[in-house]
Amino acid sequence: MNDPERMGPGTYLSPEEAKEFHKLFITSFLIFTAVAAVAHFLVWNWRPWL
Repeated sequence: MNDPERMGPGTYLSPEEAKEFHKLFITSFLIFTAVAAVAHFLVWNWRPWL
């Protein structure tokens, strides 16, 4: 249970797995943010809310 390869309390990821997960998480977050920004821009051009 106390594997020195595992990072932090309560995690089951090795450092390599954690880095891979973090990279995927950041990439998907940036894609989501870009899509949301484009959607807001398009709606703003259609019907400005201010």
